[in-house]
Amino acid sequence: MTHILLKSVSIAALIASAVPMTAAAKEAGDLLMRARVIYVAPDESAITSIGGTVGLNNDVVPELDFTYFLTDNIGVELILATTKHSATAINTALGASVELGNAMLLPPTLTLQYHFNPKGVLSPYVGAGINYTFFYSENAAGGAITDIDLKDSFGLALQAGFDVKVNDEWSFNVDVKKIWLNTDVSINGGGVTAELDINPWIFGVGFGYTF
Repeated sequence: MTHILLKSVSIAALIASAVPMTAAAKEAGDLLMRARVIYVAPDESAITSIGGTVGLNNDVVPELDFTYFLTDNIGVELILATTKHSATAINTALGASVELGNAMLLPPTLTLQYHFNPKGVLSPYVGAGINYTFFYSENAAGGAITDIDLKDSFGLALQAGFDVKVNDEWSFNVDVKKIWLNTDVSINGGGVTAELDINPWIFGVGFGYTF
């Protein structure tokens, strides 16, 4: 997936260099606000005290993000969204899959971006930054699972994407992020524990408005 992501950005950058320049779409001091729909696909793995691993479901949610341009090419992006994921213990020593529960994730992510062609119709960009994920509204599955707790944590983020200029204010956006996110899971007050790597891919499409 990383190879495909880098290859796509390289192709987009080459296309952007061939697209005729137009009136300035992005410049230092601009604020770009986007509304996107994102598909969150955990690339999970886990080490649990009862063996096996932990599986998480995917989710589709709305997302809001803001990019402030420090220079014509360099921007800082903050994304805001919340997702819900259910967790299942798989192939455990108990010999069966066990529903553990679900939780809401609030993962604000701050990235520093480089925009290759900010004044063009097609403007690819890459970025890197940090993520801090808050876990809330944790609900145990019930039955033998009476309590579940996930620890908030920091993670690293990489992204790539492109904006297609519609007019001087509006643009269409495609964005891909990879976040490295690890959390400690405690079940039934620590009777069962797990080290869970969520490491989601986040694919987004939407529209932006430049102020």
